[in-house]
Amino acid sequence: MYFATYKINDVEEIGVISNDKKKVVSMKGIFNDLGRECPKTMNNFIEIADDELVQGIKEILEKNNYDGISLDKVKLCAPIPYPKRNLICLGKNYLDHAKETIGLPGGTEEIPKFPIYFTKVANPAIGDGDTIKKHTEITEMIDYEVELAIIIGKDGINIKEEEVEEYIFGYTIVNDVSARNIQRKHGQWFKGKSLETFCPMGPYIAHKSLINFPVELDIMCKVNGEIRQNSNTKNFIFDIPYVISDLSKGMKLQAGDIIITGTPAGVGLGFKPFKFLKPGDVVECYIEKIGTLTNKLED
Repeated sequence: MYFATYKINDVEEIGVISNDKKKVVSMKGIFNDLGRECPKTMNNFIEIADDELVQGIKEILEKNNYDGISLDKVKLCAPIPYPKRNLICLGKNYLDHAKETIGLPGGTEEIPKFPIYFTKVANPAIGDGDTIKKHTEITEMIDYEVELAIIIGKDGINIKEEEVEEYIFGYTIVNDVSARNIQRKHGQWFKGKSLETFCPMGPYIAHKSLINFPVELDIMCKVNGEIRQNSNTKNFIFDIPYVISDLSKGMKLQAGDIIITGTPAGVGLGFKPFKFLKPGDVVECYIEKIGTLTNKLED
């Protein structure tokens, strides 16, 4: 199943996307038929969405003929518009991307031997179709980074690698938009990746039951129709079981936490000359079995 946050008549709701991805079914009706109180937000839902509840939702959808609302009549928001905590990010987690940044100003001369962790603010994250602000007063070096995002499904600390999938709720797409001059100026990545609207997310969450583990998904980014990034998540330097287990050592992961897993080669910074985004550019971030997240840089 695919879970979405959307607005209809300016009211935010959560729902389930139909199998043909043309409609959304409100959680309100589903939970009413389950005889349970409907959670108000996606974070609230994730906190209670164990395997039994997700299976119950699946069965009731198969049993009942819900009308649903056409997606062209709603506004898809980021699946988790207001993350409970900063996003946890991995830097240089694809070998080809690590290599393309070697020798660049602010880059390092080594392939990572250990995961590079940092955080990113999204308050709020923006959704499919929303506009990325260009912030011309502080940057003209805005870059794109398509990334697979993991949504944690339950609290855990010191998680064993072989148990990691039990702690995952699902997956979505994040465009880790970055102001490269600010990264270089500050000597680290937090500020340059946390400007307002720099966290497009969506278009919805694919529940983990839809995606085989280990996760091997095609991942691609286009700018104005031109393929810039094209890889597969099997090319991670540090795979998902390792990363989640490593992060959880001595640090509790919480239901609703979002972990973005790094970006493959082909970012604007990696070209000679650079190919940073220009006003009006349209960025399409695609991940197999999840969908496409499309955003435009402000004109």
